[in-house]
Amino acid sequence: MWPFGKSTADRVKEALDAQPRLQGLGLQVQERGGNVTVTGMVPNSRYNNLVRVVAEGINGVKSVDVSGLVAQEAAAPAPASPTAQSVPATPQTMETPQVSMADPQAQNDEILQEIEDSSRVAKAVHQAIRNNGELADDPIDVLQSGKSVILRGVVDNDHELRLAEKIARGVEGVAGVDVSGLKVAAGAKELAKEKDQDSGDTVYTVKAGDSLSAIAQKYYGDAMEYKKIAHYNNISNPDLIQPGQKIKIPG
Repeated sequence: MWPFGKSTADRVKEALDAQPRLQGLGLQVQERGGNVTVTGMVPNSRYNNLVRVVAEGINGVKSVDVSGLVAQEAAAPAPASPTAQSVPATPQTMETPQVSMADPQAQNDEILQEIEDSSRVAKAVHQAIRNNGELADDPIDVLQSGKSVILRGVVDNDHELRLAEKIARGVEGVAGVDVSGLKVAAGAKELAKEKDQDSGDTVYTVKAGDSLSAIAQKYYGDAMEYKKIAHYNNISNPDLIQPGQKIKIPG
């Protein structure tokens, strides 16, 4: 279950793919030390801000670089200008009244602005949770869905779950809070606190008496997932791990 076994980059990509305006764009996400880089093609430059505010709602993200996003409107060649003969000037043409039509680009910009504003609300919720002493170290992501926010992650107990929901509801602009993706797991803070600087994977330091099956039970709720951990860490003998050994927890 998240957050165990899911890197920051994976969670940012999931959040981007969950945003209807960003679905199908195939954006690529890389992360190192909390610094996220998003690359790919977007319809226009306004999408850069949307990508940034969505990514900033993910726990563990310190900065978002969208300089690698390429706007299709800028990449497309400009259409050739018509020749003077192609549109003859006639009295009828000059006298034809203009019909007021909505600008599709302006409409698109308004929609993007509304989504950005909603995503900024999600970011504000994320910050409010981070500012709370009891929840500051809990691995909680905040996603936006219309005028509501979705809390996703793990807290240590039921009290923290209710507290997270209360804080989210108290942020201006929040119409609803979905906590169905917020799970309770004792010791969540401790289990999720260490991250690999290169991959963003959760890292566990082996203690005396540990076994891979016990570690798998902690992170996945299934002791048989020890095989996945062993394979991911190139451990040939799952029964032979040493105290102090660093083990990455795969997705």
